[in-house]
Amino acid sequence: MANKFIRYEQKNGAEYASVCLPMRVDGRKVNETENLGRVLDKQRGIFKNRERGVFRYTLEAGYEEAPPDGHALALKPKGPERLILDFGDVHVLDEYLRTTPYHAILNSLLPGQGDTLLALVYHRILATGARCYAGTWYEGSYARLLLPCAALQSQRISEFLSHLGDEELQRRFFRMYLARQFPAETVHGLLIDSTGLPDSIDFPYTAYSNHGGQVSVGTRLIYVTDRLSGMPLYFRYVAGNVIDVSTLKATIEELQMCGIAADYAILDAGYFTEGNIKALHENGIAYLTRLKPNRKLYKQLLAAHAQGLQHGRNPVSYNGRAVYLKRVPCSVGFGIDAFAYIGIDMLRRSHEMNAMLVNAAEDGIDPQEIDNSLAVLGSFIMISSEEIDTKEVLPLYYARQQIEQVFNITKNYADILPLRVHGEDTFRGHLLLCFIATIICKRLQGELDSKGVNLIGLFKELRNQKCKVYDSLVVVQEATKKVNDAYKALKLKSPDKIVR
Repeated sequence: MANKFIRYEQKNGAEYASVCLPMRVDGRKVNETENLGRVLDKQRGIFKNRERGVFRYTLEAGYEEAPPDGHALALKPKGPERLILDFGDVHVLDEYLRTTPYHAILNSLLPGQGDTLLALVYHRILATGARCYAGTWYEGSYARLLLPCAALQSQRISEFLSHLGDEELQRRFFRMYLARQFPAETVHGLLIDSTGLPDSIDFPYTAYSNHGGQVSVGTRLIYVTDRLSGMPLYFRYVAGNVIDVSTLKATIEELQMCGIAADYAILDAGYFTEGNIKALHENGIAYLTRLKPNRKLYKQLLAAHAQGLQHGRNPVSYNGRAVYLKRVPCSVGFGIDAFAYIGIDMLRRSHEMNAMLVNAAEDGIDPQEIDNSLAVLGSFIMISSEEIDTKEVLPLYYARQQIEQVFNITKNYADILPLRVHGEDTFRGHLLLCFIATIICKRLQGELDSKGVNLIGLFKELRNQKCKVYDSLVVVQEATKKVNDAYKALKLKSPDKIVR
């Protein structure tokens, strides 16, 4: 194309090139860029990058095979030592990511800015602290050679996050991610829950809230997770004062718009309302949820069935705990029939009974009140649209713990807090960046769990492996036993050298 041009830039003592195509988007001049990689011979148009190796490119002829001496240029004798960088952590993370669908998705999400996106994701996973220090981390890391076109100046990062927060871009990401991660289009079990994100951002989603008796000001983050794999599916956010019960229908509808249908949902007690139960039935989604003790249905069921619950035909075991559990048909109201699972957790009952009797003895509580309380200690009720074997109910419901693990990864590995952003677009970009880091960490930790390897410990060991950088060669320092063990955990090998 006549209007294309090649842009050259100096990065870390080497020259790199990109093909730029000027265009207008929403009335603004922008350049769609394609990375050519390192310049080996500027006059003859010989370049080298990871995807193509050594090749020739000209505006007139496009991509061509490199001339016979082109490969020799890439292997020319190394010059003086340039610098020493942290190597192992970034190298292993990048190599691992290339074995997943995520690398291609991230590279194609923002043409010409793939290096910046990957660098920020790697920083989120491998480093701690505010993003304003990402440039400092980058300067001392192998990431500066692996991702030479990353723009990590503080102001550029804010602009990038604002761009990453674009609604159309985020929809495109979820369509690509869900199509690759869940190609069957139907997810056999949704886990839906929310967590608070305290903030002081001046935008409509910051509000006072009271969740579980804790008053805070901030935003509410909703995650949807696949029950079988534990992988995050989707996220959305609402104002901090929006209660969970009012978010379920919109969450399911948005997920369907991304091409994913669900046939089962496991929900916390906060989602049990007439509107939500109807919505689940209308969408053909079976469900299992806990019933809050303050509901009329809970009190009716317990009054009717608690008396004969501790019977020899009702015990089940879960996670080393003895539980009496009985299934009975019921109506949840709204003209909808379901099944109630009425249970008593004996260990919990024992703890609650001890605490209550101690208080009763000290405070002189009325004997009738004590007897009434004893009847319900340790009790719980779950409601399901389907008839489930009582032995399977608790393992199925407590699959919800997987979403707690995802929140833990998001907060402790992906550093979603504290929020250091201004404006909704930047906030959305920050959430997407953290979501991407979370899905990578979750998948990676899933592979390491069976080997008893901790993700944070693995990358800390790998960071100790350094590399020395020369004009045309990166010499990787010898791996210690701990570093070698980290490579083996992911079925990778430490390289001796990497040709630039």
